[in-house]
Parts: sequence; structure tokens; C-alpha cells
Amino acid sequence: MEAHPCRQRLIETFLDLVRIDSESLQEREIQDYLRRQLEAIGFQVEEDDAGRRIGGNAGNLIARWPATDPRRPPLFFNAHVDTVKPGKGVRPQILEDGTIAAGGDTVLGGDDKAGVVVLLEALRVVHESGLPHGIVEVVYTVAEEIGLLGAKALDLSSFQAPYAFVLDGGTPIGKATLAAPSHINLSVRLRGKAAHAGVRPEAGINAIQMAATAIASMRLGRIDEETTANVGIIQGGTATNIVPEWVEVRAEARSHSEAKLRRQIAHMRRQFEEAAYRWGGQVEIREERVYHAFRVSQRAQVCRHFRAACRRLGLNPLFAVSGGGSDANIFNERGLPAIVISCGQQNVHTFQERVHPDDLVKAVELVLALFQV
Repeated sequence: MEAHPCRQRLIETFLDLVRIDSESLQEREIQDYLRRQLEAIGFQVEEDDAGRRIGGNAGNLIARWPATDPRRPPLFFNAHVDTVKPGKGVRPQILEDGTIAAGGDTVLGGDDKAGVVVLLEALRVVHESGLPHGIVEVVYTVAEEIGLLGAKALDLSSFQAPYAFVLDGGTPIGKATLAAPSHINLSVRLRGKAAHAGVRPEAGINAIQMAATAIASMRLGRIDEETTANVGIIQGGTATNIVPEWVEVRAEARSHSEAKLRRQIAHMRRQFEEAAYRWGGQVEIREERVYHAFRVSQRAQVCRHFRAACRRLGLNPLFAVSGGGSDANIFNERGLPAIVISCGQQNVHTFQERVHPDDLVKAVELVLALFQV
């Protein structure tokens, strides 16, 4: 049965989506848009209470199609609708080669609106072509970019599919991520003593200097092939003529090895504690587990399904290991095997973010192939 994406509709819908503001916890407008699109092609759509539970203005959108061919397996698809900041007022630009790029003062939002539109277009094509399918379950999650909060709030007990395809990856099309690391955040507050910086600086204890001492002695960046660490936010002080009494630091570590992750976190905590002791200050450290690592075997059913779909299109399937997290971390942690499928995003989380329509079309074709194998 012929089933092909409509390139122009795909591009126009993507442009519509990236123009909708949907920074994390502010996804109301895009969820309303997607509900209308899904209901128009026969989905039964509901929204859960994730928004209320996590402090956002919208919940996860859950859509279901009954089977038209009960012999075919149930399919579960996911993409997240939120973007990082700055993601308001996106002005997409179409370059000479057709690439859709950010306007220069915001992200594009291709992470993950590329996944959102690829899934939506594939579902439209299935509906229009009459392509037979089993039960189809779709979840558009919120608040992925700030700790996978939408997926964490999702109740998986009513879903029937034995595994999930998460549409949230880059290039090339035909790549799937089957492993991702654990992630722990550190929130650190260092307290010194305020004093006039020009009159009696020796009476003060500089909290920013404490933080600098700790960070300068810390192992950061690429620790080894499985482990990374970063200090991303420093806030403190009130004026240049006051020795700063406090500073707050936010840091993280990730690893595919739990033992290595614990060692790195212990090392980072120790540097903050030793710096506070050296300068006569105090330190408070709060640790938060964001998500656990996962690794899906290439022999797993979800990978065999993906491999067969790639080969149907003449693609060589590529299985990769990621250094970042996704909703797949939560699904796997809760017993639903999930892999992450590339959708064409490039330079994500930057003002240079871009997506090429050719990649979007290929990704739609791959999702359609998942229906046909």
C-alpha cells in the first residue's frame, strides 16, 4: 500500500510549530494545537494532570487509535513539546539550501518539534492512506527539558504496547540511541561573611572566592568515555563594594557507570567542602537524581523492529550511545523498553539550531516503515 509524506505540508506544519511558544511549563498553546490535529484524524485524545503536578500550564497529551488490523502489534510513540530557553518569539529562517534555521536570537525549537512534526505527519499519512495498523498509542510529553518531568508524571499502566519509540534525536536518519547515562544535579550554597570591600575587606570572607577555589580544583568536562561533569550556573554577590556573603552554584555529573557517577559526585562535593573549610566559610549541598541510566540490547524486540524498518527503506541501522537524557530514560526505568530515533535536529540548544526538510521527510518515511514491518 502506497504511503508517502506530503513534503510541503510537513514543512508548513513544522514552521507553525516552531512559531508557537512552548518553553518548559508553558506548553498550553502547542498542546491545544496538537489536540485539534489528532482529533481531526480520528484519535481519542486526553490530557493528564502532569501540568498541575509539576507547576506547568499543560499536561501530557495522550492519544489512541484502535487497531484496524488486530494481527499487528501495538505501537507506542513519544515526542516532547517543550523547548529550552530562549524559545519565545521564534522567527524561523529558510536558507538557500532549504534548511530551516533559528533567527539568531532564540533557539529554533527543533528539539523536539522535529520529532513532534515527524510523528504528526506520519500519523496523517497512515490515516489518509488507510495503512493497516494495530493499536497506536501516542504521548506528547511536557517539561522534558527541565528534568523529564512530564514523563515522570505519566501513568504508564494503561498502555498496551510492549516497547516505545521516542522521536527525539539528530542525524543521520536511521540512527537510534539505545543507551544513555544516569544524571545527578548538585545545588550548592556557599556562605562567607559580608564586609566593606574598600574599608575592611580583611573582615570579610568572600563566598565567590570560595566557589572559585572549589571549581578550579575540580575535575570537569569529559572525565572518561562514560562520564562527564559540568558547573553551569553561578549566582551571588550584591555589589562590587561588598565582600560577597553567599554564592549559589549549580553543577551536574553524568555517567553510564553508577560507580563512576558516585565517585565523581563525591569528588565534587569534597572540593566544595574543602574550599569552605579553607576560607572559614560554610557550605550546604543538595543532591538530586534526575534520571537513571538505561541500555537496551540490540537483540531486544524494539531494536529488531527498528532494524527491519530501516532495511525496508534501504538504510543501514546505526545504534548509538548518548551522553544526554530523554524520556526514554524514564520509560526504561519503569519497565517499558524504549529507544530514541533520530529526526534531523542539528545544533540543538543553540542559536545555530537547524533542521533540513530532507531529514524530516526521511524520518517520516522511517516511522511509516515501523507501521509496515
